[in-house]
Amino acid sequence: MTAAITFSNLPEFCAVLAELPGADDTAIAAASQRNSQLTKPPGALGRLEELAIWYAGWRGEAAPTIENPQVAIFAGNHGVTAQGVSAFPAEVTQQMVFNFQAGGAAVNQLSQCFGATMTVEAIDLDRPTEDFTKAAAMSEDGLTTALRVGWNAVDPKADLLVTGEMGIGNTTSAAAIGNALFGLDAVEWVGRGTGVDAAGMVRKTEVVRAGLARHAGILSDPLQVLRCLGGRELAAMAGAIVRARVLRIPVILDGFICTAAASVLYKCSADSLDHCVAGHLSGENAHRLMLKNLNMDPLLSLGLRLGEGSGGALAIAILQGALACHSGMSTFAEAGVTDS
Repeated sequence: MTAAITFSNLPEFCAVLAELPGADDTAIAAASQRNSQLTKPPGALGRLEELAIWYAGWRGEAAPTIENPQVAIFAGNHGVTAQGVSAFPAEVTQQMVFNFQAGGAAVNQLSQCFGATMTVEAIDLDRPTEDFTKAAAMSEDGLTTALRVGWNAVDPKADLLVTGEMGIGNTTSAAAIGNALFGLDAVEWVGRGTGVDAAGMVRKTEVVRAGLARHAGILSDPLQVLRCLGGRELAAMAGAIVRARVLRIPVILDGFICTAAASVLYKCSADSLDHCVAGHLSGENAHRLMLKNLNMDPLLSLGLRLGEGSGGALAIAILQGALACHSGMSTFAEAGVTDS
């Protein structure tokens, strides 16, 4: 498979998912061999060792470094906000996009701190998706277009990708997707999002239930779940994650909403997220449940629930540290240290 592959409809996107490349086993073996020779007791760096070998496998190098990380933020508006599911009005999405573009958001500071190029894609903010309690959020063409926005946003020269989002109402969408894909009751998936009160929580829960009831006939098809219950920014993140896989770029997932987008891919193909790690455990309660379903352990757990890629951007430092040790440390032979 080459990076030139693209798609123009959902069947073609499914064909891409069916032919995703795997990691480089030769690089994994070489990185594992190098790790065994570094000046430390076996396993002394804990998960950092696993992360370095994982990263090496996707980049095809025994001793790689991170030189060009990218933080890609996608923004979309949700028609379901008409149901009163957010503490903020929909116009905040555009206002925050302006803040991203001006360099004033938390994710701007974290991206700069860790040497990442940050890009922002605002997707039809003047035209929200449909209210998913009344109709499918997107048409199939609309979903394909949003997937392609994410696909095209990935810099082929990047060697690490963080996907993030902005969209008032999108915790409701993410909760509905989680509920549709993994079951249980809506109350298990609904959180406070932007800070709704107790009455708002009840409202969000009923909205999620209404959405699943409205679209009960498609819940076994993950991409149709994304189309009917998702948003353009979630679809774009899914498209970006797949493009990164085609380019063998490792991905750090951000919080609850980003993980919901990734969950759609996981339900399409269980190995589709092998090039991804969870950057952090969000303060949004259902994120833990979603990560458990994906068999992912987060790199950080700091109570973050800002979204916008902030937790994923912060986790860049963990991977940088892992690779600094793996690729920069001396071997026992190089250091003249006895290894037994």
